[in-house]
Amino acid sequence: MGLGTTAKKLQAVSETAEKLYTKVDELRSQVKQLRTHAEATSQRVERVERELDEQRAILDALAEEQGIDVDERVAEATIREAEPDHELADSEPATEDGADASDVGTGEVEVNETGTDETETDRSGAEGTAEANQ
Repeated sequence: MGLGTTAKKLQAVSETAEKLYTKVDELRSQVKQLRTHAEATSQRVERVERELDEQRAILDALAEEQGIDVDERVAEATIREAEPDHELADSEPATEDGADASDVGTGEVEVNETGTDETETDRSGAEGTAEANQ
């Protein structure tokens, strides 16, 4: 093995070391950015959780003032989500026209066989055909 071959090998090792150092430096920078981003996200989550707790307290106070059982309403909503076809006729009062309270002001869109909506509620709460609302 001659001196030229050793010099070439040392040069190759040196270049590889420089590339690795550059890559490690880039990774270090990325980790720092990720850490900063994670800390900012954590702070945002904590702020949102505090705001949610405050809003929940306000809603609970308003519900209590209005005589609404929040736990019962949450249970009803959970049942509706789990079983969309489940009727809660016993627990929901009817409106003056005989419709269930759950039917009033939901803004839900009924879809016919062709896949188009037959009725929908506009922002004012008035129901009409899809063409009239457009």
